[in-house]
Amino acid sequence: MNQLTYRDYLVESRLPTIWCPGCGNGIVLKAILKAFADLGLDRKKTVAVSGIGCWGWADDYIDTNAFHGTHGRALAFATGIKLANPELTVVVLMGDGDGATIGGNHLIHAARRNVDLTAVVVNNFNYGMTGGQYSGTTPLGSITSTSLLGHVEDGFDLCALAAASGAPFTARGSVADGEDLRTLIRTGLSRKGFSFVEAVSACTTHYGKRNGIKTPTEMFQWIRKNSVSRERAATLPEEKVRGMFVLGVFSDRQSEDYGTRYRKAAEAAVKEAQA
Repeated sequence: MNQLTYRDYLVESRLPTIWCPGCGNGIVLKAILKAFADLGLDRKKTVAVSGIGCWGWADDYIDTNAFHGTHGRALAFATGIKLANPELTVVVLMGDGDGATIGGNHLIHAARRNVDLTAVVVNNFNYGMTGGQYSGTTPLGSITSTSLLGHVEDGFDLCALAAASGAPFTARGSVADGEDLRTLIRTGLSRKGFSFVEAVSACTTHYGKRNGIKTPTEMFQWIRKNSVSRERAATLPEEKVRGMFVLGVFSDRQSEDYGTRYRKAAEAAVKEAQA
């Protein structure tokens, strides 16, 4: 049997992608497809669920089953798909606006319930598809189309939010290291329960240009310069780490997933009724 590669899961006839030149979405897409190949996932038993936004277009290029939902509701649809057919591997593709700003309530409850899904959130710090408005992850002081004087709110730490809500596996990578991102996504897919992987990928078209980052090359350099490993961050004073992208695995534990618990409860109820 031939070794699977990312191209076995890629709809090459759709290329080139619709994304802006220099966008990191392509790097995240390739990392996901490489993770699929690493695990030898059956395309017929894999579902990519997406929402609205730049990253929501990703399912156009993935040769598996797909479901394209409404803004902020990808996790709700994915939950229904997984519970209806527990044999499926379900990966949920969301941006920061889709997954945390509009869909934040679904995020915390999917994590709390520990639904057996893998959520990959591309965090580009704004609403890239609709003009660069600020989102729930926009860094303090950033310029966006709706914060022209500088953003006055602190952004969510998405991994901390997911972990605090109950997600057994949470991790953050960046488009500056696609192979590390591949490893994190592969690990998340291999875990039972809710896995959350954030990919730092600042928008070059809107966020970058408004904040003095003129080219995609400068954007990647900016991400690298402002990133630190979780292990290294633990040795630094808090003020040194504030505002940086802390990368790595933040939680990785075993926990019985929602579907398993639900089926056990249903089976117990049937036995009791038949007694």
